[in-house]
Amino acid sequence: MLKTLRRKFIWSAVLSFASAIILILGIINAVSYYNVMMNMDARIDMLLKEPNQTMDEKKEPDNPFHRRDGGFFGFGGRISDEAMFDSRYFTVTLNKNGTVVDINTGKIAAVDSEDAEMLANTLYKRNLNKGMVDTYRFRMLKEGDNTTYFFLECSRELTTFYSFLSVSVIAALIGLCVVTVLIVVCSKMAMAPVAESYDKQKRFITDASHELKTPLAVINAANEVTELETGETEWTQSIHKQIARLTSLTEKLVMLSRMDEESYKPNTAEFSLSEAVRETAESFGPVAQYKNKDYTVEIEDGIRYEGDENALRQLVSLLVDNAMKYSDEGGKIRVSLKKSGRNTELKVENTANGIQKGDQSILFERFYRADASRNSATGGHGIGLSVAKAIVTSHKGKITAVSPDGKRIIFTAVL
Repeated sequence: MLKTLRRKFIWSAVLSFASAIILILGIINAVSYYNVMMNMDARIDMLLKEPNQTMDEKKEPDNPFHRRDGGFFGFGGRISDEAMFDSRYFTVTLNKNGTVVDINTGKIAAVDSEDAEMLANTLYKRNLNKGMVDTYRFRMLKEGDNTTYFFLECSRELTTFYSFLSVSVIAALIGLCVVTVLIVVCSKMAMAPVAESYDKQKRFITDASHELKTPLAVINAANEVTELETGETEWTQSIHKQIARLTSLTEKLVMLSRMDEESYKPNTAEFSLSEAVRETAESFGPVAQYKNKDYTVEIEDGIRYEGDENALRQLVSLLVDNAMKYSDEGGKIRVSLKKSGRNTELKVENTANGIQKGDQSILFERFYRADASRNSATGGHGIGLSVAKAIVTSHKGKITAVSPDGKRIIFTAVL
């Protein structure tokens, strides 16, 4: 159990850290990309306002560090007046019929007229006004009946963005690996108090069970002597019942404690699971008849299994006994065993009153009682289903409890 708890602690910590890193990286890179686009739009605005300005014609700004501001939080779209002279762009103009009437590629060397016309026709057919195509930021302008597409080359900015994205992802992965190693190492220290508490709990259960055996044996012996001298009475019979309940409780607690140990392994051997389940289930027939229960046993023949036969017989006994105790008056109980693909499926179903529809896995919690009616009057002490779950888990199986309609409950053990 401690190994499982430690694994869950490590996974939850790593996933939490990874989620935070992914969120931070996503926000940073999304803002970075948005600002690159804003920067390109600011360049386009500048170039459209003063498309033919030359170095000689350009006026010196009063402030040599003058910036044209914009962008997200003021970080994007910040360009200098020199951007006009190091930008690469081209334009394509089409008439109202979609025919190219003018192509200007004088400000770019990487694009010829044929490529420019193809890009413009593609955008014109798709009726796009603004966006990205390949490595170009484009904008559509209407001039009377003509449509002009302005393309700004931004491969340099995109290369910078993708380089930052790659570096940030690599740094995040390295950080995640380092943090994972630290969490794995530190988890031992974090789990130390839990391990110590768990060991103390197991020792307490084991010691208490051994300490209880002697006084229970003495009380039982004294009760038998009393019966020999004065005969059986309702009081002596009650004492016998309570001794039996306490003995059963201590045995189950010790069994649970032993099964929770990481080194515990069931004594496995191949046997006929069909015969074991049939014999155990049919032994409850007289009890069902006495309690006026509609009891059905359906066992598929020839099912063999490699496991702890005694433990699996106890599993059947616990589930059927639980059904006998908590099914409604004159209720129906059905026990079935069948192959389901590569697995073996054991089901114990009984009708019941006052249960909630849906998953009832909480019934496997130790000492849990669904309601006030599940008390000592039924002869249970709220630990039998916990033992049943421990038996199934020790055989690497899974057990569930489900009420499909609120009128019956189905316990299914998949081995």
